[in-house]
Amino acid sequence: MKIALLDDYQGVALSLADWASIPGGEVESFRDHVTDIESLVECLHPFECIVAMRERTPLREAVLSRLPNLKLLITTGSRNPVLDIAYAQSKGITVCNTGGDSASTVELTWALILAAVRNLPFEDASMRRGNWQTTIGPTLEGKTLGCVGLGNLGGRVAKIGQAFGMNVIAWSTNLTAERCAEIGARLVSKQELMSTADVITVHLVLSDRSRNILDAPDLALMKRDAYLVNTSRGPLIKEAALLDTLQNHRIAGAALDVYDEEPLPSNHPLRDLDNVVLSPHLGYVTSDNFRGFFSAVVEDVVAFQKGAPIRVLPSA
Repeated sequence: MKIALLDDYQGVALSLADWASIPGGEVESFRDHVTDIESLVECLHPFECIVAMRERTPLREAVLSRLPNLKLLITTGSRNPVLDIAYAQSKGITVCNTGGDSASTVELTWALILAAVRNLPFEDASMRRGNWQTTIGPTLEGKTLGCVGLGNLGGRVAKIGQAFGMNVIAWSTNLTAERCAEIGARLVSKQELMSTADVITVHLVLSDRSRNILDAPDLALMKRDAYLVNTSRGPLIKEAALLDTLQNHRIAGAALDVYDEEPLPSNHPLRDLDNVVLSPHLGYVTSDNFRGFFSAVVEDVVAFQKGAPIRVLPSA
Protein backbone atom coordinates (compact mmCIF):
# COMPACT_ATOMS: atom_id res chain seq x y z
CA MET A 1 0.00 0.00 0.00
CA LYS A 2 1.35 3.40 -1.02
CA ILE A 3 0.80 5.87 1.83
CA ALA A 4 1.13 9.67 1.64
CA LEU A 5 1.72 11.70 4.80
CA LEU A 6 0.63 15.28 4.11
CA ASP A 7 1.93 18.55 5.56
CA ASP A 8 4.80 17.08 7.56
CA TYR A 9 6.13 20.61 8.11
CA GLN A 10 8.90 19.61 10.53
CA GLY A 11 9.90 16.45 8.67
CA VAL A 12 9.34 14.25 11.72
CA ALA A 13 6.54 11.88 10.70
CA LEU A 14 8.76 9.04 9.50
CA SER A 15 10.63 8.95 12.82
CA LEU A 16 7.62 8.91 15.13
CA ALA A 17 5.96 5.57 14.32
CA ASP A 18 6.84 2.02 13.30
CA TRP A 19 5.92 2.37 9.63
CA ALA A 20 7.84 -0.83 8.82
CA SER A 21 5.16 -2.80 10.67
CA ILE A 22 2.70 -2.11 7.83
CA PRO A 23 2.87 -5.13 5.49
CA GLY A 24 3.95 -3.92 2.07
CA GLY A 25 3.74 -0.32 3.18
CA GLU A 26 5.46 2.32 1.04
CA VAL A 27 5.34 5.52 3.05
CA GLU A 28 6.19 8.96 1.66
CA SER A 29 6.21 12.17 3.66
CA PHE A 30 5.45 15.57 2.10
CA ARG A 31 6.76 18.65 3.92
CA ASP A 32 5.39 21.25 1.49
CA HIS A 33 1.85 22.59 1.87
CA VAL A 34 0.17 22.29 -1.53
CA THR A 35 -2.86 24.52 -2.15
CA ASP A 36 -3.25 24.30 -5.93
CA ILE A 37 -5.78 21.56 -6.76
CA GLU A 38 -4.04 20.46 -9.97
CA SER A 39 -0.70 20.10 -8.19
CA LEU A 40 -2.33 18.29 -5.28
CA VAL A 41 -4.08 15.78 -7.55
CA GLU A 42 -0.89 15.13 -9.48
CA CYS A 43 1.01 14.59 -6.24
CA LEU A 44 -1.53 12.25 -4.66
CA HIS A 45 -2.71 10.30 -7.71
CA PRO A 46 -0.57 7.17 -7.09
CA PHE A 47 -1.48 6.73 -3.43
CA GLU A 48 -3.91 4.21 -1.97
CA CYS A 49 -3.85 5.83 1.50
CA ILE A 50 -3.65 9.52 2.39
CA VAL A 51 -2.95 10.75 5.91
CA ALA A 52 -4.10 14.31 6.52
CA MET A 53 -2.52 16.24 9.38
CA ARG A 54 -5.56 17.79 11.03
CA GLU A 55 -7.09 20.52 8.82
CA ARG A 56 -3.98 21.62 6.97
CA THR A 57 -5.06 20.38 3.52
CA PRO A 58 -8.75 20.34 2.49
CA LEU A 59 -9.69 17.11 0.70
CA ARG A 60 -13.06 17.66 -0.89
CA GLU A 61 -14.86 16.30 -3.95
CA ALA A 62 -12.78 18.36 -6.40
CA VAL A 63 -9.69 16.45 -5.27
CA LEU A 64 -11.10 13.11 -4.12
CA SER A 65 -13.01 12.55 -7.37
CA ARG A 66 -9.70 12.50 -9.23
CA LEU A 67 -7.87 10.00 -7.03
CA PRO A 68 -8.97 6.59 -8.41
CA ASN A 69 -6.38 4.65 -6.40
CA LEU A 70 -7.46 6.01 -3.03
CA LYS A 71 -8.92 3.40 -0.68
CA LEU A 72 -8.19 4.76 2.80
CA LEU A 73 -8.27 8.34 4.10
CA ILE A 74 -7.02 9.00 7.63
CA THR A 75 -7.12 12.25 9.56
CA THR A 76 -5.11 12.85 12.68
CA GLY A 77 -7.27 14.10 15.53
CA SER A 78 -10.89 13.27 16.24
CA ARG A 79 -12.60 15.51 13.66
CA ASN A 80 -11.72 17.23 10.41
CA PRO A 81 -14.28 19.58 8.82
CA VAL A 82 -12.21 20.08 5.65
CA LEU A 83 -12.59 16.45 4.61
CA ASP A 84 -15.65 15.55 2.52
CA ILE A 85 -16.33 12.35 4.42
CA ALA A 86 -19.72 11.67 2.85
CA TYR A 87 -18.35 11.97 -0.68
CA ALA A 88 -15.34 9.79 0.14
CA GLN A 89 -17.56 7.08 1.56
CA SER A 90 -19.88 7.28 -1.47
CA LYS A 91 -16.85 6.34 -3.57
CA GLY A 92 -15.98 3.39 -1.32
CA ILE A 93 -13.16 5.18 0.48
CA THR A 94 -12.86 4.29 4.16
CA VAL A 95 -12.29 7.33 6.40
CA CYS A 96 -10.68 6.90 9.84
CA ASN A 97 -9.28 9.12 12.57
CA THR A 98 -6.72 8.78 15.35
CA GLY A 99 -8.09 10.69 18.35
CA GLY A 100 -5.70 13.00 20.18
CA ASP A 101 -4.68 14.68 23.42
CA SER A 102 -5.89 18.16 24.35
CA ALA A 103 -3.24 18.87 27.02
CA SER A 104 -0.87 20.43 24.49
CA THR A 105 -3.42 23.07 23.46
CA VAL A 106 -4.19 23.93 27.09
CA GLU A 107 -0.49 24.40 27.76
CA LEU A 108 0.02 26.57 24.68
CA THR A 109 -2.95 28.73 25.66
CA TRP A 110 -1.21 29.63 28.88
CA ALA A 111 2.13 30.11 27.15
CA LEU A 112 0.44 32.67 24.89
CA ILE A 113 -1.39 34.39 27.74
CA LEU A 114 1.83 34.84 29.69
CA ALA A 115 3.80 35.86 26.60
CA ALA A 116 1.22 38.53 25.78
CA VAL A 117 0.69 40.06 29.21
CA ARG A 118 4.41 40.14 30.05
CA ASN A 119 5.51 41.26 26.56
CA LEU A 120 7.95 38.38 26.26
CA PRO A 121 8.47 38.38 22.46
CA PHE A 122 9.12 42.15 22.51
CA GLU A 123 11.48 41.95 25.51
CA ASP A 124 13.38 39.02 23.98
CA ALA A 125 13.94 40.94 20.75
CA SER A 126 14.84 44.07 22.70
CA MET A 127 17.46 42.26 24.79
CA ARG A 128 19.08 40.88 21.65
CA ARG A 129 19.47 44.49 20.50
CA GLY A 130 21.31 45.30 23.73
CA ASN A 131 18.43 46.82 25.74
CA TRP A 132 17.14 46.05 29.24
CA GLN A 133 13.58 46.29 30.65
CA THR A 134 11.60 48.33 28.16
CA THR A 135 7.96 47.37 28.93
CA ILE A 136 5.76 46.65 31.93
CA GLY A 137 2.86 44.20 32.17
CA PRO A 138 0.18 43.31 34.72
CA THR A 139 0.04 40.66 37.44
CA LEU A 140 -2.60 38.02 36.72
CA GLU A 141 -3.48 37.24 40.33
CA GLY A 142 -6.74 38.93 41.23
CA LYS A 143 -7.61 39.65 37.59
CA THR A 144 -10.58 38.17 35.72
CA LEU A 145 -10.24 35.40 33.16
CA GLY A 146 -13.13 35.20 30.69
CA CYS A 147 -13.60 31.84 28.98
CA VAL A 148 -15.69 31.84 25.82
CA GLY A 149 -16.56 28.17 25.97
CA LEU A 150 -16.13 25.92 28.99
CA GLY A 151 -15.90 22.45 27.48
CA ASN A 152 -12.94 20.12 27.85
CA LEU A 153 -10.34 22.68 26.78
CA GLY A 154 -12.00 25.75 28.27
CA GLY A 155 -12.55 23.97 31.58
CA ARG A 156 -8.91 22.95 31.85
CA VAL A 157 -7.73 26.47 30.95
CA ALA A 158 -10.08 27.86 33.61
CA LYS A 159 -8.63 25.55 36.29
CA ILE A 160 -5.13 26.86 35.57
CA GLY A 161 -6.44 30.41 35.75
CA GLN A 162 -7.74 29.63 39.24
CA ALA A 163 -4.29 28.31 40.17
CA PHE A 164 -2.93 31.74 39.18
CA GLY A 165 -5.42 33.30 41.57
CA MET A 166 -7.68 34.64 38.85
CA ASN A 167 -11.45 35.00 39.04
CA VAL A 168 -13.02 32.97 36.24
CA ILE A 169 -16.17 33.90 34.36
CA ALA A 170 -17.57 32.06 31.34
CA TRP A 171 -20.09 32.28 28.55
CA SER A 172 -21.21 30.32 25.51
CA THR A 173 -24.58 29.88 23.86
CA ASN A 174 -25.46 26.65 25.66
CA LEU A 175 -23.35 26.96 28.79
CA THR A 176 -25.15 26.08 32.04
CA ALA A 177 -24.73 27.27 35.60
CA GLU A 178 -24.19 23.63 36.59
CA ARG A 179 -21.19 23.29 34.30
CA CYS A 180 -19.74 26.55 35.61
CA ALA A 181 -20.19 25.38 39.20
CA GLU A 182 -18.40 22.15 38.34
CA ILE A 183 -15.38 24.11 37.13
CA GLY A 184 -15.57 26.88 39.73
CA ALA A 185 -16.46 29.61 37.24
CA ARG A 186 -19.32 32.10 37.24
CA LEU A 187 -21.80 32.08 34.36
CA VAL A 188 -22.26 35.55 32.86
CA SER A 189 -23.74 37.09 29.73
CA LYS A 190 -21.62 37.60 26.65
CA GLN A 191 -21.74 41.35 27.21
CA GLU A 192 -20.55 41.08 30.81
CA LEU A 193 -17.69 38.77 29.88
CA MET A 194 -16.47 40.99 27.06
CA SER A 195 -16.69 44.17 29.13
CA THR A 196 -15.21 42.96 32.43
CA ALA A 197 -12.59 40.27 31.70
CA ASP A 198 -8.92 41.19 31.78
CA VAL A 199 -7.99 38.18 29.64
CA ILE A 200 -10.49 36.62 27.22
CA THR A 201 -9.69 33.17 25.84
CA VAL A 202 -11.76 31.40 23.19
CA HIS A 203 -12.51 27.65 23.33
CA LEU A 204 -15.30 26.73 20.93
CA VAL A 205 -15.74 24.29 18.06
CA LEU A 206 -16.05 26.12 14.74
CA SER A 207 -19.46 25.68 13.13
CA ASP A 208 -21.90 27.75 11.10
CA ARG A 209 -23.39 28.93 14.38
CA SER A 210 -20.10 29.86 16.04
CA ARG A 211 -18.37 31.46 13.04
CA ASN A 212 -17.66 35.14 13.82
CA ILE A 213 -19.19 34.68 17.26
CA LEU A 214 -16.96 37.56 18.37
CA ASP A 215 -17.51 40.49 16.01
CA ALA A 216 -16.88 44.24 16.09
CA PRO A 217 -19.62 45.08 18.65
CA ASP A 218 -18.23 42.42 21.02
CA LEU A 219 -14.62 43.58 20.69
CA ALA A 220 -15.76 47.17 21.24
CA LEU A 221 -16.90 46.18 24.73
CA MET A 222 -13.42 45.08 25.82
CA LYS A 223 -11.40 47.13 28.29
CA ARG A 224 -8.46 49.01 26.84
CA ASP A 225 -6.07 47.06 29.06
CA ALA A 226 -7.57 43.63 28.24
CA TYR A 227 -6.06 40.83 26.15
CA LEU A 228 -7.71 38.45 23.67
CA VAL A 229 -6.38 34.91 23.13
CA ASN A 230 -7.47 32.41 20.48
CA THR A 231 -6.12 28.86 20.26
CA SER A 232 -9.33 27.33 18.84
CA ARG A 233 -10.08 28.41 15.26
CA GLY A 234 -9.44 31.71 13.52
CA PRO A 235 -12.94 32.32 12.07
CA LEU A 236 -14.49 32.30 15.56
CA ILE A 237 -13.38 35.94 15.68
CA LYS A 238 -14.27 38.27 12.80
CA GLU A 239 -10.83 38.92 11.31
CA ALA A 240 -11.55 42.41 9.98
CA ALA A 241 -12.89 43.49 13.38
CA LEU A 242 -9.88 42.01 15.18
CA LEU A 243 -7.45 43.76 12.84
CA ASP A 244 -9.22 47.08 13.27
CA THR A 245 -9.19 46.69 17.06
CA LEU A 246 -5.48 45.89 17.18
CA GLN A 247 -4.40 48.45 14.59
CA ASN A 248 -6.16 51.18 16.55
CA HIS A 249 -4.85 49.89 19.90
CA ARG A 250 -8.32 49.65 21.44
CA ILE A 251 -7.16 46.74 23.63
CA ALA A 252 -3.81 45.95 25.21
CA GLY A 253 -3.11 43.13 22.82
CA ALA A 254 -3.88 39.67 21.52
CA ALA A 255 -2.23 36.27 21.26
CA LEU A 256 -3.20 34.07 18.32
CA ASP A 257 -2.40 30.52 17.31
CA VAL A 258 -5.10 30.18 14.64
CA TYR A 259 -6.11 32.19 11.57
CA ASP A 260 -8.72 32.42 8.84
CA GLU A 261 -6.13 31.26 6.30
CA GLU A 262 -3.38 28.84 7.27
CA PRO A 263 -0.47 29.00 6.80
CA LEU A 264 -0.81 32.73 7.46
CA PRO A 265 0.19 34.58 4.26
CA SER A 266 3.60 36.24 4.44
CA ASN A 267 2.08 39.64 3.67
CA HIS A 268 -0.78 39.40 6.18
CA PRO A 269 -1.23 42.62 8.20
CA LEU A 270 -1.19 40.72 11.49
CA ARG A 271 2.52 40.14 10.93
CA ASP A 272 3.16 43.89 11.08
CA LEU A 273 1.51 44.57 14.45
CA ASP A 274 3.53 44.99 17.63
CA ASN A 275 0.61 44.31 20.00
CA VAL A 276 -0.08 40.71 19.00
CA VAL A 277 1.81 37.50 19.77
CA LEU A 278 1.65 35.08 16.84
CA SER A 279 2.30 31.34 16.81
CA PRO A 280 1.84 29.06 13.76
CA HIS A 281 -1.04 26.82 14.98
CA LEU A 282 1.13 24.98 17.49
CA GLY A 283 -1.70 23.99 19.84
CA TYR A 284 -1.51 20.29 19.00
CA VAL A 285 2.10 20.28 17.80
CA THR A 286 4.16 18.33 20.34
CA SER A 287 6.34 15.28 19.88
CA ASP A 288 4.14 13.29 22.27
CA ASN A 289 0.95 14.19 20.42
CA PHE A 290 2.46 13.48 17.01
CA ARG A 291 3.83 10.16 18.21
CA GLY A 292 0.31 9.25 19.30
CA PHE A 293 -1.14 10.43 16.00
CA PHE A 294 1.19 8.45 13.78
CA SER A 295 1.16 5.31 15.92
CA ALA A 296 -2.64 5.34 15.61
CA VAL A 297 -2.32 5.85 11.84
CA VAL A 298 -0.24 2.65 11.65
CA GLU A 299 -2.95 0.85 13.63
CA ASP A 300 -5.62 2.20 11.26
CA VAL A 301 -3.76 1.04 8.17
CA VAL A 302 -3.01 -2.45 9.50
CA ALA A 303 -6.61 -2.90 10.63
CA PHE A 304 -7.83 -1.81 7.17
CA GLN A 305 -5.50 -4.27 5.49
CA LYS A 306 -6.96 -7.03 7.65
CA GLY A 307 -10.47 -6.11 6.51
CA ALA A 308 -11.57 -4.83 9.94
CA PRO A 309 -11.05 -1.04 9.92
CA ILE A 310 -11.08 0.82 13.22
CA ARG A 311 -11.96 4.38 14.24
CA VAL A 312 -14.14 4.75 11.15
CA LEU A 313 -15.77 8.18 10.96
CA PRO A 314 -19.51 8.55 10.32
CA SER A 315 -20.56 10.59 7.28
CA ALA A 316 -22.32 13.21 9.42
